[in-house]
This record gives sequence, C-alpha cells and structure tokens, in this order.
Amino acid sequence: MDQVRQAVVRGVLVPGEALPSVRTMAEELLINPNTVARAYQELVRDGVAESQAGKAVVIAERRRVYVAAERQRRIKPMLDALVREAEVLGFSSDEVQGLVAKAMKKQIQE
Repeated sequence: MDQVRQAVVRGVLVPGEALPSVRTMAEELLINPNTVARAYQELVRDGVAESQAGKAVVIAERRRVYVAAERQRRIKPMLDALVREAEVLGFSSDEVQGLVAKAMKKQIQE
C-alpha cells in the first residue's frame, strides 16, 4: 500500500491507471492473494484507488480524502514521536523543520 501511495505522489501511477490484478500482484510479490485484496480494499477506502465493478482497481483522481481535523488526528502521533526523538538527540526546532522540509521535497521527487 505504501508503495502505491508513494507512486501516486511521485506521479508514477496516474489517475485512471489500472493496478495489476490481485492474482498477478500476489504472484509477483509471493504473498497470499487475500493480502493483496485487503490492501486494494484499503486503498479504495482511503480514496487512493477506485474499484470498478467487474473490472480492475484503478488509481483515483487525487483529492482531499480527509477533512483537516482527521488529517491532523492521523499525523499527530507520528509528529509527537518525531519531536520526542529530536529532543533526545538534541535537535533544534529549526533543524527539525529543515529536515522535515527536505524529506518532503525528496519524497515528492522520488
């Protein structure tokens, strides 16, 4: 799921592009097809992909899936952990902000 999300962010996967069938993906990754099916269902639930009845799962048009409050609720635990670790390691607020900005820029470019 993370790889699909990253590919969408980078523009490698574009809206309307079909994902491999569940069976094909399972064979390629050497995992159970049920695992792939669940991952595809979660991507659909999160608005990253759309399931077309009797057809493939395709990448959805990019849109805001979550309202601002939900987006903040989902990211807060990760930010809290980052801040705690940064404090332990002695990073300043400016250093952390710079590292986050650099990581986001890199994520988009990859």
